[in-house]
Amino acid sequence: MSLRSSQQALDCGNPKYKALTPGIIAVIQSFGSRINFHPHLHFLVTEGGIDKKGQFHRVPHFNDPLLCRFFTLEVFSLLLEKQLINQNLVQKILQWRHTGFNVHSKVRTESKEDTEQVGKYMIRPILSLKRLSLHEGQVLYQYGKHSSERESMDYLEFIARVTSHIPDKGQVMVRYYGLYANAHRGKMRKKDADPLCPFIIEDDDPFIPSKGWAEMIKKVYEIDPLICPKCGGTMRIISFIEDHNIIDKIIKHLNLTFKAARPPPPQAQLSMAAEELSEYM
Repeated sequence: MSLRSSQQALDCGNPKYKALTPGIIAVIQSFGSRINFHPHLHFLVTEGGIDKKGQFHRVPHFNDPLLCRFFTLEVFSLLLEKQLINQNLVQKILQWRHTGFNVHSKVRTESKEDTEQVGKYMIRPILSLKRLSLHEGQVLYQYGKHSSERESMDYLEFIARVTSHIPDKGQVMVRYYGLYANAHRGKMRKKDADPLCPFIIEDDDPFIPSKGWAEMIKKVYEIDPLICPKCGGTMRIISFIEDHNIIDKIIKHLNLTFKAARPPPPQAQLSMAAEELSEYM
């Protein structure tokens, strides 16, 4: 049976669900738990979709083997179109017991908090700094929950693994489809759509700056920049100021400028002047 006839044979099911438009958020990931090459996709999908009349219909369950078959054929169709694979090899792989493709849709979210946790997992970074350590010139990375589940590698291999997963410029790693697409959501807002429709809930909470930079400064200089040097209390971030003129005015107003006990040597003066010049160019 050819690839095209296989697709036609799989095009079956309840006609009621054929015209439904679901909401899908797709995230492309190329790495595994060991920072190794492990391409896979994460999908956040509504359990159903809307028909042409705008009515939402719930799909009671997903058929993982059938979805896996569809996904496999779509990937092979793309590879055949790009001439990266031939028909004979496709037929051979389809006859394997384990083709290398798998679909798992058993994870369900019952609340907004659960959905946020799934979303954070989908866009998680390549590695965790808490699992990274150095030992006798080797980079140790703990990929499992137990301390014994870790891998040792030299720093060049570590850099190669991390940089190999950096996406190309302009490459979109998160995609929105159907009910979650910006165009569809904009149309529904103009129509004052039914709030029961499964749109993404956008919070109005104020933006909280990340403390990642503070953690990095604490690790490198062993000083917590968010601890007040006078009272020892925890400081909070009000805003980030990047305008050099405003920064100079604040420093001058608070009398934070100081003069060195003696001038720096001539070489140091030249390097400082070069740094200042490059900063404002």
